[in-house]
Amino acid sequence: MVFPFLLDSLYTAFHDEEWGVPVHDDTKLFELLVLAQALAEFTWPAILNRRNIFRKLFDNFEPSSIAKFTEKRLFSMKANGSTLLSEPKLRAVVDNANHILKIQQEFGSFSNYCWSFVNHKPVRNGFRYARQVPVKTPKSELISKDLMRRGFRCVGPCVVYSFMEVAGLVNDHLVTCFRYRECDKCVEKDEKPEEDEEEDISAPTEGSTKTEENTSCSSHD
Repeated sequence: MVFPFLLDSLYTAFHDEEWGVPVHDDTKLFELLVLAQALAEFTWPAILNRRNIFRKLFDNFEPSSIAKFTEKRLFSMKANGSTLLSEPKLRAVVDNANHILKIQQEFGSFSNYCWSFVNHKPVRNGFRYARQVPVKTPKSELISKDLMRRGFRCVGPCVVYSFMEVAGLVNDHLVTCFRYRECDKCVEKDEKPEEDEEEDISAPTEGSTKTEENTSCSSHD
């Protein structure tokens, strides 16, 4: 039995500590790509509740290990993890692991490859309302197209954009969310601050109304 308060706790911690923080570790990036693919079948709270099962099934998302999965292993995963991912997605994870190894050889790391699309610096969107947050962008379409050209599967532009958000390639926390600026601080410690040149919009201005729409960070719901 899954208790609602536990899901809320996992989701809150995920938002406050992980979602949108720039990731440069290849294993972690691969995990987040797989979880972004799982969003087609589950919500983030449901995925987080099953995260340890995902990690156990996929050898902690180590690409070199997953790339060696045999048909027997895939059949076992289908039987034991049938409630996690469909068979096409299970096979896609294995195929994608092989392609990540090729990318590592070409670019030095999967991280270098991913971050090269955003000039190695997160895109700051600065949305105030959740309704402004897109499900895909020209950039995610470009990355999706290149991944598919390299043989990756289940990496449509919407999946790629979800991956970009959770891996911090794009900062889609709403500007009214405290994590918007905190994620920015994780980028470059030596970047010159521009606090004197821009309005601090991380908190509601005087006289504004605190509504769920303009104060909650729901862009990743």
